[in-house]
Amino acid sequence: MVEVAAERGRQVSSRVSEEGAGWRCQRIGTFKELRPNKRSFSWFNLRTLWHSRNEILTGLFGDPSGQVRRRWVASQQARGADPDFRVRPEVGESFSFLLMGDTGEGDASQYAVIPGLLKLGEDTDFAVIASDVLYPAGSGNEYGDKFFRPYKDYEAPIYAVPGNHDWYDGLGGFMRVFCDAHPLKPAPDPGLRGLLWRKPETIDEGRLAQARKLRDKPSQQAVQPGPYWAIETPSLLIVGVDTGIDGSIDRDQAEWLRRTSRDPRPKMLVTGKPIYTRNVHKPSKLEGGGTIDDIIRDPANRYVAAIGGDVHNYQRYPVKVDDRLIQYLVSGGGGAFMHATHTTPRVDVAGVHEDEFRCYPLRGDSLSFYSQLYARRLHMKWLYLTPAEASAIMAEQIGNTPVRAPQDVEITWRMRLAARLLGGVWNSRFRLPVESVFHRYLSELSDWDTPPFFKQFLHLTVTPERLTIRCFAATGCLQQETDPPLEDEVVIALS
Repeated sequence: MVEVAAERGRQVSSRVSEEGAGWRCQRIGTFKELRPNKRSFSWFNLRTLWHSRNEILTGLFGDPSGQVRRRWVASQQARGADPDFRVRPEVGESFSFLLMGDTGEGDASQYAVIPGLLKLGEDTDFAVIASDVLYPAGSGNEYGDKFFRPYKDYEAPIYAVPGNHDWYDGLGGFMRVFCDAHPLKPAPDPGLRGLLWRKPETIDEGRLAQARKLRDKPSQQAVQPGPYWAIETPSLLIVGVDTGIDGSIDRDQAEWLRRTSRDPRPKMLVTGKPIYTRNVHKPSKLEGGGTIDDIIRDPANRYVAAIGGDVHNYQRYPVKVDDRLIQYLVSGGGGAFMHATHTTPRVDVAGVHEDEFRCYPLRGDSLSFYSQLYARRLHMKWLYLTPAEASAIMAEQIGNTPVRAPQDVEITWRMRLAARLLGGVWNSRFRLPVESVFHRYLSELSDWDTPPFFKQFLHLTVTPERLTIRCFAATGCLQQETDPPLEDEVVIALS
């Protein structure tokens, strides 16, 4: 069934037509019927920003996640958690699963993913969330509408690695929901960080119990041993690591990762922070020396892929390491605002050629969308770039052939100025730092509740011989709900 859907989806993806990208949405999808009747999540809300203040405090005073994580892990081990942090689902040599990242805004951008995900996930054995299960601050009291309700009809277990936003609650909500953990007593943190740090919310156990009823079938139940884990299957070891707030890993988890990575099976890493993103290498430091990527690149460890969340789009970098090819992916389009792709320069990191790189949304679609958004917001019609115009601008800037069939577009000074102001043009003597500003600030202030959404999720199929990773889009349009577009596919040999 998945193979048939994939072949159909290939014909209507954004890489083939503007319709496939959701630009000519004739009917909005059924996702609106799934949403709770509540006000949409907004990053314009000052309360939301205040709840997310631990990100700023970490940059100023350091990340305490390592110390807190050790306390959580010690508590779990005292309660009898698996000492090797293994999860052992009942699957054979061949199985399939879903992976989505940065899911939990609880608004249209999250629920728009659900219909296609349920359709292609009918026969999967489990799902994995890579980073930021909940926004803005991982509170255990918000899991009802942002986790249990959206995935109530997904029949299999869901595992997760936390993201930085899950850590803004001291990981209290995450550990209670996914690990059935007891609350930790807050440790003293003297100084200004301790004074300003957002403390974990007290979980309303009655409210959480009501939320759990939405996913109370035996087939949906799973308890993972901690915030990091290894899903053990006959053909592939799926290793999940917790990168806290700033992307680093404490000494105990680093030792566990090295020990786990010596397992002779081929492996795939799931991490809260991606290793490659926006043409930049971010290897994630290990306390005591080395990086996560050092472990991935070691041929003795047999890693074939690494998938991270945190960045809210899809990217894939096939990196040659010695005589091997390791696929590094970003999969953070599972339900939050979209991070722009049009600010990504021509790709050359780690020897990856631009023509080998994949992203969703396409850079032209990203630029066109943001031009539309800010043309409306600022009442400046001249800022708007059609998808064809934006594609032509990005092709000129990147120096490649547009993925979609190019149209005859005469690039004007108005188009170049609009693209420059929106971060789509950066190589000139008059350089604007818009590309970094867009990624760091403006994306968060640009959430929307109408198609196209440019969301995505992964469907992964495992056999003893190969791992197949497919990226499917969720636009919010009815046509793409019933036939999710296939935006990317890669087959990796395991034998």
